[in-house]
Amino acid sequence: PSILPRRRRFSSAVSCLKMALVRAPSLFLRNGLASACTTFIRPRSWWTEVPLGPPDAILGVTEAFKRDTNPNKINLGAGAYRDDEGKLYVLPCVREAEKRIMAKNLDKEYLPIAGLSSFTSAAARLAFGSNSPVIKNNLNATVQSVSGTGALRIGAAFMNKFFNHARCIYVPDPTWGNHVPIFKHAGMNIERYRFYDPLTCGFNFDGAIEDLENIPERSLVLFHVCAHNPTGVDPSPDQWRELASLVKRRSLFPFFDFAYQGFASGDCTKDAFALRHFVDEGLQVALCQSFSKNMGLYGERAGAFTMTAIDENERAAIESQLKILIRPMYSNPPRNGAFIASEILNNEELNAQWLVEVKGMADRIISMRTQLRDNLTKLGSTRNWAHITDQIGMFCFTGLNQEQVHRLTQEFSVYLTKDGRISVAGVCSNNVEYLARAMHEVTK
Repeated sequence: PSILPRRRRFSSAVSCLKMALVRAPSLFLRNGLASACTTFIRPRSWWTEVPLGPPDAILGVTEAFKRDTNPNKINLGAGAYRDDEGKLYVLPCVREAEKRIMAKNLDKEYLPIAGLSSFTSAAARLAFGSNSPVIKNNLNATVQSVSGTGALRIGAAFMNKFFNHARCIYVPDPTWGNHVPIFKHAGMNIERYRFYDPLTCGFNFDGAIEDLENIPERSLVLFHVCAHNPTGVDPSPDQWRELASLVKRRSLFPFFDFAYQGFASGDCTKDAFALRHFVDEGLQVALCQSFSKNMGLYGERAGAFTMTAIDENERAAIESQLKILIRPMYSNPPRNGAFIASEILNNEELNAQWLVEVKGMADRIISMRTQLRDNLTKLGSTRNWAHITDQIGMFCFTGLNQEQVHRLTQEFSVYLTKDGRISVAGVCSNNVEYLARAMHEVTK
């Protein structure tokens, strides 16, 4: 019977079951179905060969933190801003924007494929600056995306289809953990250039320059505009100028990831320096933006992807192809986050309020860095912890090795990723001394 077609096997099993119930109910009840009818064979699943995937590293840290009963436990794995009481923070300007949107009694109609135009134009203006030739001459093909991840995925698909010089992108080593799978999923190959120097916990400028000098001309290179994730290490303005000169001289194409504008230094203009300098040098760029961190719109998934063009015709062609790529991905983007961001960016009063609030978040992060370093010094640590305050943004590469990270977790219930990265957003006034003491103990 096992070689019969599936439908006949099922019919045979049903007939057998009926006979068992009629002729030998006691046998069925006593010994079960297997004794009464041995011809029933459960069909094999289509998905038996699907392997169990590995758990997400960050989510694994959070799950372990939740199971810990130590009242002093600290979660430094999650990349979401917390206030000084350790609570998720919703910006007051976001709450006000939501009230204004609700008062408009808007419908739930689909957005266009390219998204909410008032949002995409404001997002581009924020990144490039209102006086940029890109904005003044309408040379930006900007589409709304499903936050920064979606922007990267759109950009990766565009590059895979239209960047004819190579199906490869050079990313800094290390880079955000999702960069590699996003580009690979789009069909791109990945190569790396040196970026982080573990000896100084700073930028390996010489290594980056040497590597970028030796990759093929007309290559695609990914840069973090500011607040490099996961290291918190950024090139200086002078170093960015040298990088831009190299990119221009060697005809490399810069692909920018911009997830922390305003959140890094508290100054949106300062944080945009690298991007704007490359544009001022006459370079065309690709740009991915996220409003998760700087507006706290994590679950709203508000982002944008931009390609700059040399003229209106090229801009229109690029935008048309971006929409063709987006259509089979998700048809059109979500509404709510775009409306919130648009309300904040386009309303003079709300925009001014947001600039104060995003600076407040950045200032708290900077303050926690200073307090952590000062407490380590007070405890008598002989290590050089200058990198804690030299780095910027939400994340800090502490320089701790895997054994020290393990001790932090096992002995002090301090949870972080194995590479020693901490989210400074998880540090607050009531745990910074405990964290410093724990770091001091494992590095003695």
